[in-house]
Amino acid sequence: MELFTLYTTPPILSLILFLFFGVIVYLNNRKSIVNITFILVCLATVWWQFSWFILFNTKNEATASYLVKIGYIGIIFIPVFFFHFFISFLQNASKLDRYLLYFSYLISLIFEFFLLTTNYFINGFYRYFWGFYPRAGFLHPFYLLLLTVLTVRALYLLLSSLKKQKTAQPKEYNQTKYILWALVFYIFAASDFFINYGIEFYPLGFLFILFFLGITAYAIIKHYFFGVKVILTEILVAAIAMLLLTQFFLSQSIFEYVWKGILFLLFVIFGYILIISILKEVQYREQLQHAYQELQKLDEAKSEFVSIASHQLRTPLTAIKGYVSLLLAGSYGELTDKNRPPIENIYKSSERLIKLINELLNISRIEAGKIEINFERAYLEEIIDSVTEELKLQAEERGLYLKKEKPKASLPELLIDKDKTKQVIMNVVDNAIKYTNKGGIIIKTKTKDSKALIEVSDTGEGMSKEEIAKLFKSFSRGSAGNELFVNGAGLGLHIARRFVEIQGGRIWAESPGKGKGSTVIIELPIKIDK
Repeated sequence: MELFTLYTTPPILSLILFLFFGVIVYLNNRKSIVNITFILVCLATVWWQFSWFILFNTKNEATASYLVKIGYIGIIFIPVFFFHFFISFLQNASKLDRYLLYFSYLISLIFEFFLLTTNYFINGFYRYFWGFYPRAGFLHPFYLLLLTVLTVRALYLLLSSLKKQKTAQPKEYNQTKYILWALVFYIFAASDFFINYGIEFYPLGFLFILFFLGITAYAIIKHYFFGVKVILTEILVAAIAMLLLTQFFLSQSIFEYVWKGILFLLFVIFGYILIISILKEVQYREQLQHAYQELQKLDEAKSEFVSIASHQLRTPLTAIKGYVSLLLAGSYGELTDKNRPPIENIYKSSERLIKLINELLNISRIEAGKIEINFERAYLEEIIDSVTEELKLQAEERGLYLKKEKPKASLPELLIDKDKTKQVIMNVVDNAIKYTNKGGIIIKTKTKDSKALIEVSDTGEGMSKEEIAKLFKSFSRGSAGNELFVNGAGLGLHIARRFVEIQGGRIWAESPGKGKGSTVIIELPIKIDK
């Protein structure tokens, strides 16, 4: 009888690989419940694969009748071991999951009892062209029901974790993603249960679990899954060292002993250095990952604080501005020439504070990914006319002109967020007015390569290349800004850039140099359909 055939090779190959990976993971951390449950999955699978390997090689019906039950001893526990592994890996097991786990272990033990003492679970066998296979008893469908419940719950937990981890925990997200794909291929192995009911085809589960192993191996190498990189390196170094040592003892001459001995010693030295370097790399990566997670927590706390503080500050400031405007309007009696200027200053200061708070709120929403884009059809020229009208008085108070140059060809109706686009143009023009001492600002529009361009040019102080590079960063201001307008926070252009980018556009600045003015260009895609 030929021991290894086309039909018997897949189970023996998969059992060797499962045993290898299971032992590697377990040795990496013997106390981790995740590693322990993973090796339990591997050992149960090894039991199944080994029993089937023997079963497919036997020609004796009495032996086959015995082996079909022996193999199922491991198979029964695979779903519950897998579920235990998932909830341990995800570390978010609810009371429901724990109760389901305990119940599953109890039911699995009951199934084992009926498997070994009766024919209620496995009732004989089928004889197919490739070998014997168990025949399902009347309890077998209940086992499949348990398997289905555990699988559906595991998939739900994995998908829920993926949504939470995608932005906050990138390393865990990658690991969970590979766990999910590995589970999907292991689920495909359940197609073998059809054969228990007389549907004849070669058990493809042996092939699908090889895919499971392939994904797991890739995750281990690529994303340090289970943290076994060091263990794999140690095993590889040890295996090669043993091979070299064997070759040393098989030497036929003094010369062979010398050069093989030197080769062995050099390999041991460099192997040791390699293992130490990998240990340091893993520790360094873990430290970086921990630091990154701590920074993320701090960043989230900062954004939450800014959002809450801004909301709390804006309400009383809006009330202050409202009452001051009533004072200036004479609603509480006429103001004298002596007390009007300080009240006007209070009004302007409250306006600046409200604007700053709104900018901080926009920043916190952008960083939290909570900015909503409401696309609607709009004409850029109408938005620019509105901005020009609102800021014209501000420009005139500084002795500047603010003009909109009529384009050679009218711009088409665009699909944009009208309010955010207006705020972008408003911030850019307002910035130009504040940092220009003489002359003025011209706004031009044109189309180029399916893009709408808005150019805001001023005759201000201009910028160096270093200042342009920092212009659109948060809390960043040029030297002219610090000299001419000390009250700015450096957030307006940063918010403008983010609002343009989330609409699929871009914004940049150009300047011939200091004292030669500057131009800010806003580019938006021409879209007419959602």
